[in-house]
Amino acid sequence: MSISLEDRGQRTVVAARRLRELIVSGQLAPGQRITERLVADHVEGMSRTPLREAFKILEAEGLVKIEPNRGAVVTALSIEEVEAAIEVLIGLETLAAEPACARITDAEVAAIAELHERMAQARRAGELMAYFHLNQAIHQCIVDAARNPVLSRIYASECARIRRYRYAGNEQNERWGRAVREHESILDALRERAGPVLREILRQHHRAGWQVSRRVLEQDAAGKQDKRKAA
Repeated sequence: MSISLEDRGQRTVVAARRLRELIVSGQLAPGQRITERLVADHVEGMSRTPLREAFKILEAEGLVKIEPNRGAVVTALSIEEVEAAIEVLIGLETLAAEPACARITDAEVAAIAELHERMAQARRAGELMAYFHLNQAIHQCIVDAARNPVLSRIYASECARIRRYRYAGNEQNERWGRAVREHESILDALRERAGPVLREILRQHHRAGWQVSRRVLEQDAAGKQDKRKAA
């Protein structure tokens, strides 16, 4: 039986979403080849064409690379590459802070407040992936409120590329709880339309998060090196 374009498109979206979660959570490791058999273990009933289209979506996001004779491979970035991207994201978000406060509507602030409450609930429930997605959505909403489509596009693209590495830092309980408290300050600054205050809170927030993420990544890299030595 033939599959309609609409159904195939839906299967592509499902496959891309599931693979994205596996990459971000670390269940698919940097440098790992994603085989059809591996995908079949996580996404039931996935045919070859939607899977290939899903790989293209993830490649555009920077999460996988399509390599000759290997197929899709999870992108591996060095700590230095991730740190460079973090610095760019800090610059972009702090650039957006003041115009966002000047242009954001009451409805948009209310929507961010709702996302914040859902994020806090996910934190209390121990649902890290849901928390992480909501966290990322809040930051994108702040950038979008600046009404600069180029800024929004670059920010979204760079966020997607290093999503896995930022998620690693949130796996630490110390960072998770602290980040929620920092987000409360971010929300207060938005409500008060305090652009300079928001700019500095965002700068400190991201740098604190990167310190934890970097430590986790360095420990992970050291553990892999020890295993190679022992092999």
